[in-house]
Amino acid sequence: MAGSGSSMLYSFLLFTVILSLQEMYRGKLASSELFTILGGFISSLLFLVLLTYSKLILIPIAVMFFGFYEWESSFILAEAVSLIAASTVHRVCITTCFLFSVGLLYEVNKISAVTVSKIESKAKRH
Repeated sequence: MAGSGSSMLYSFLLFTVILSLQEMYRGKLASSELFTILGGFISSLLFLVLLTYSKLILIPIAVMFFGFYEWESSFILAEAVSLIAASTVHRVCITTCFLFSVGLLYEVNKISAVTVSKIESKAKRH
């Protein structure tokens, strides 16, 4: 498992690269229906990477200043940025980005639940 510092750096670099490539090929992504759906998927990848980055940034700040952290704030921030990035490509990309983001969030939640249950079962053995 990577540390939080390296995860934050990798997330930021991936976000920058994905957003740059999406903006470079904006015309191509808006040229056909299939590419428009691909543009929405690429924007949902932005959501996933930004969700990782924002959680690593917002958790320490929120706990330090407010004493608690609510996951909704990082979700809303990441979704808003990815939808704005999708809107620069095509209108339909906004909808497909939202749908793909919901699917990715569901899958990440499933993977997280499996990982936590494995860690808890190992802790109970020892």
